[in-house]
Amino acid sequence: MKLGWKQIDPFVKNPDPRARAVLVYGPDDGLMRERARLIAGSVVPDLNDPFNVAVINGDQLAQDPALLPDEAHAMSMMGGARLIRIESAGDKITPVLKEYLAAPSDVNLVVIEAGALGPKSPLRKLCESAKNAAVIPCYVEDERGISNLVREILSESGYSIQGDANSWLSANIAGDRMRARGEIEKLVLYMGGKGGTITLEDAQAACGEAGTGSLDDLVYAVAGNKPEAALTSFSRLTQEGVPIMVVLRTLQNHFRRLHYTRSLMQSGLTQDQAIKSLQPPIFFKYEPPFKAQIQRWDMKKLQIVMEKLATLEAQTKRTGTPVETLCAQAILSVSSIR
Repeated sequence: MKLGWKQIDPFVKNPDPRARAVLVYGPDDGLMRERARLIAGSVVPDLNDPFNVAVINGDQLAQDPALLPDEAHAMSMMGGARLIRIESAGDKITPVLKEYLAAPSDVNLVVIEAGALGPKSPLRKLCESAKNAAVIPCYVEDERGISNLVREILSESGYSIQGDANSWLSANIAGDRMRARGEIEKLVLYMGGKGGTITLEDAQAACGEAGTGSLDDLVYAVAGNKPEAALTSFSRLTQEGVPIMVVLRTLQNHFRRLHYTRSLMQSGLTQDQAIKSLQPPIFFKYEPPFKAQIQRWDMKKLQIVMEKLATLEAQTKRTGTPVETLCAQAILSVSSIR
């Protein structure tokens, strides 16, 4: 079954019992793992329980198809339901899963964890069309989605957060749910656990060196016409496992902000007035290079770059596209514009 986006969170918290297998997939690895963990937790309280949890690797299952029915139909020694986790799954397990869904366990749940799967993926199409399976997509969250997460976690800890602080924090931690949650929890620790209202100064003091520091290094190198530094930053980000889509959207956002600032200046605002109107605000240590980039990039060049990045994003969504190579080429091209 295919879920609408409004159905996803309720399903994750309380899975539909008709779904005997749940495919959790997408480019946001942190969100994928968090949702898979929450769904799994509805079956067994301890995900490290060796008696009630079986973990199968996708490649292992493709080579030995009997693993799935053997584990999924096994009875728990302690009573109750068992969990079967299939990690690093891909299209190769589709025939195995299709055969299993023809006669699944009525008690045990299969949770399948996969990375990005295109619309034509056989595994994704199988789970979307099957009445006894469900699909949970995990795309890179935008700032609004992260903003809601910020408020939710802080509220649970007795805090509220000012609007500008939430805007700044959300922009700086968007891209990976696990990393975002870690930064929010770090902010709670910084505040001392006494409750209250979190200001922009609090957020910047606690999370000023959030996981996007290397992303900032990249965008400022690209917009600062430093191709070698840009490629070095990009290589570091890919080695750290940052999704390509996060890199692209961070670049797009930076050039949109440059474009917006220049348009405000053309309408009569001073440079400082235009920069102060940006939400989320520019982190203070990046103001000097941002001002230099405003002077370096004219509206025509900014428009060309934004169109190039939008085209590249569309290309990355096609199955089989060498996204990392295309992204590196675009970074080199844009950072070399004079």
